[in-house]
Amino acid sequence: MAERLLTGAVAPGFTLKDSSGQHVSLASGQGTSTIVYFYPAASTPGCTKEACDFRDNLASFASAGYRVLGVSPDSVEKLAAFAAKEDLSFPLLSDEDHAVAEAYGAWGEKKNYGRTYEGLIRSTIVIDPDGRVSLAQYNVRATGHVAKLRRDLKLDA
Repeated sequence: MAERLLTGAVAPGFTLKDSSGQHVSLASGQGTSTIVYFYPAASTPGCTKEACDFRDNLASFASAGYRVLGVSPDSVEKLAAFAAKEDLSFPLLSDEDHAVAEAYGAWGEKKNYGRTYEGLIRSTIVIDPDGRVSLAQYNVRATGHVAKLRRDLKLDA
């Protein structure tokens, strides 16, 4: 299992394709705080709820100086359909080999209905403008997570 990131750690760099096939990198947001959230699969009920919560709060994140990147092991094509269907205007990134998820500690052993397997662990990492982890949350719930993140970032004042 990949090691989880701790507050203050340097965030691993990455470049992934987004839902339109364009390359997006962590470095492209240098000087800006970045919320990288990892979700298991596009177009599933929990992941759709979480993505729509990020979409609905995108303006307030942006006005507070955050950009949002969603990362999943889905193909670019599946992400494109998901983004179009749910009107998602922030980058959804394809991590098909789950290398970025592993680097961020968001890939590992999961248990579901008594079955143990390797998979994506729903996680959110907030990276400060200097490229360091300012908040790392693992095993988050899809429902209510964005509201909790907003409170943790003190955006609900």
